[in-house]
Amino acid sequence: MTADAVGGVWQYALDLANGLRSEGVRTTIAVLGPSPSADQQAMAEAMGASLILTGLPLDWTADSVREVEETGRAVARIAAQIGPDLLHLNSPALAAHVPFDVPVVAVCHSCVATWWQSVKGGPLPEEFVWRTDLVAKGYASADRLLAPTLAFAQATAQAYGLVQAPRVVRNGRRSAMLGRQEPGGDFVFTAGRLWDEGKNFTAIDRVASQLAVPVLAAGPLDGPNGTRVDVSHARPLGCLNDSEVARHLSGRPLFLSMAWYEPFGLAVLEAAQRGCALVLSDIPTFRELWEGAASFVAPDDERAAAEEIERLLHDPEARAAMGRSAQERAGAYTVEAMSAGVLRAYHSVLRCKSPTSSLEGAAA
Repeated sequence: MTADAVGGVWQYALDLANGLRSEGVRTTIAVLGPSPSADQQAMAEAMGASLILTGLPLDWTADSVREVEETGRAVARIAAQIGPDLLHLNSPALAAHVPFDVPVVAVCHSCVATWWQSVKGGPLPEEFVWRTDLVAKGYASADRLLAPTLAFAQATAQAYGLVQAPRVVRNGRRSAMLGRQEPGGDFVFTAGRLWDEGKNFTAIDRVASQLAVPVLAAGPLDGPNGTRVDVSHARPLGCLNDSEVARHLSGRPLFLSMAWYEPFGLAVLEAAQRGCALVLSDIPTFRELWEGAASFVAPDDERAAAEEIERLLHDPEARAAMGRSAQERAGAYTVEAMSAGVLRAYHSVLRCKSPTSSLEGAAA
């Protein structure tokens, strides 16, 4: 399996590896991009995943087609050495020009084409055109495509002219172990790749200026592609590990996301698992996942977001009820359900390649 330690794909990969281990599947993760931190590596070991730190560039930070092709060839060499039964690509562009000797399942976590449509709109800039072409070829080369929501599967099919939309397997997230629990209090929490324009953190920062309670923001302000976001009113916490995030969420703050682009949103799921009331941007993926269990505001309506937060702060019963609804909904998005869905995709691909094949005790 390929993964990177920059965003939610890392959490997805580890949770999936752990879930698959329960089904007798062994997973080796080839890590692209910046090396995972010591905490991240320790977590991978605890989850039973073997890591190979490649130092290879991420497809979305690469400077050229050639660089992505070289990364794909390097991954093919690693796979040939390990001899897995199946290759799980979380970076589908790597399959664009590289034939693999085993079946390939690719996951559409995000891409620059759908990101641009959601965040900017209009024609793609030149540096996105060749990246989109690589992703399209990678999708065409994969034996099976998966996506975490129906809304994103449809957006992907439309952006790339796919005859068949990716199969939907919703993400799951394990609940981190809690050490010291935070006392309940009135504050707002958000988390993610704050530097990513798609997360719309600048709007959250402006919402913070309208609130009497603090807005705490976990995540990096600087991205691996040189992007940086400034913060003036929210309180940045930097990069927190799973336990630290869980500790902040244990106080059941209001969770705020005003994302323009979010194919799933693992941070939202983590907050819901802890019973936090959710105030989310009104985008198709959030509606699909959290309709009836969250409040929705337009991603560019900072006043509406501030007003909804103030309403919930002044109505503890409504806030608690919304938190319970979110927690109940989160019960549908489990690691077990995700792993079962991915394993069904694995089996379907392997049956097509070899009707007698099985993943029992196999390596992926």
